[in-house]
Amino acid sequence: MDILTINDRPGQYPASWYAATAEAPGPFPPAEGEIRAEVCVVGGGFSGLSAALHLARQGLSVVLIEANRLGGGASGRNGGQVGTGQRVEQPELENLVGEDRARGLWQLGLDSVDLVRDLIAESGEDCQLAPGILHADHRARYTPHTRAFVDHLRDRYDYDKIRFLDREAVQGQVGSPGYVSGALDMGGFHVHPLRYAFALARLAQAAGVTLYEGSRMTGLTPGTGGRPARVTTDHATITADHVILGLNGYHNNIAAPLAQRVMPINNFIAVTEPLGEAAAKALIANNHAVADSRFVINYFRLSPDRRMVFGGGESYGYRFPADIAAKVRGPMLQVFPQLKEARIDYAWGGTLGITMSRLPHFDRLGQNVLSVAGFSGHGVAMATLAGRMAAQAVAGQAGQFDLMAGLPTAPFPGGKRLRSPLLALAMLWYAMRDRL
Repeated sequence: MDILTINDRPGQYPASWYAATAEAPGPFPPAEGEIRAEVCVVGGGFSGLSAALHLARQGLSVVLIEANRLGGGASGRNGGQVGTGQRVEQPELENLVGEDRARGLWQLGLDSVDLVRDLIAESGEDCQLAPGILHADHRARYTPHTRAFVDHLRDRYDYDKIRFLDREAVQGQVGSPGYVSGALDMGGFHVHPLRYAFALARLAQAAGVTLYEGSRMTGLTPGTGGRPARVTTDHATITADHVILGLNGYHNNIAAPLAQRVMPINNFIAVTEPLGEAAAKALIANNHAVADSRFVINYFRLSPDRRMVFGGGESYGYRFPADIAAKVRGPMLQVFPQLKEARIDYAWGGTLGITMSRLPHFDRLGQNVLSVAGFSGHGVAMATLAGRMAAQAVAGQAGQFDLMAGLPTAPFPGGKRLRSPLLALAMLWYAMRDRL
């Protein structure tokens, strides 16, 4: 099945609250004919738009092709959380790659958050930025770990923007009886992700990037012996000295090394009717974004018009469920039973890319082809930084790109046929553990 078209209509954004509350740039035409550029960027999400923007600011001629609409993939459908660090916590990273590299990765995480904040400020667009990311523990057995993690960041990394929350404190922040402890990180924030993607697109266009929509890559031939690479679409052939792939979960198995290590999974969000100021504040007292400790994670926040924007539930087949609202309503009511009578006005799905290690997968797919993907639900900030790192690598400054490329991202077992069923079985096991 074709992951690019099975759930989406060509040329249209999903019927999401994000799409209903954002003004898209363009539309931009499809690529046609013979096109020559110094760099061709494939993918119009955070990583591709950031790469194109930073390449153009380096003085290079840049063409970006997007199969559907700019920001129409996971970049415009996610929970909007801009968190510090990596998807894997620092103590685990230290054990995995050593303390020195772990410290470098921590700094990159901080840089990624700063980069998003700076680009939003530069764009002058209202991306609805609001401070605070709260991690909420749904079982008491996680409390010692959370307390130790907060102490680790404060003591070893001099990070003073995070604090531990006991039961009283976490329930003062989140109006759910199910949370027993947590950590509040005021170094992170949340945004309207589609407005942010559109802000990047407008910045890239202003910098001189040529943007094409409705232009799906059908073939890629890396350059050899100093010859340029070739990217083909249905109606164009693009010849470029360098190619950057920002495909993430929408890679559709176009490149085998990428497909082996980055697996598409679906995630779903529902948005309620406006709840009113008092009811909204009773759910999230201080307008922070929240993600909980379940393996199949729940993540949620309030919109400026006081709707609950709730993400929950995953699937490992290609097709979205027929009733996405019902799929999300279950975990939403488990967290907030007081929303039982709330109307759901919007519900949609999206496809993200995960890796076995939950660390991003950076790769060189040829002497002049770079790929960044596998952000594993931590992509608003890291995908933006990944684009800048890929642009720097094209310019001969590959240190940060190579640091990320050296992270362990083993291939998924089972190949294309069995990896999804095997992961689904694993997820069922972890979902059972979540209930214990």
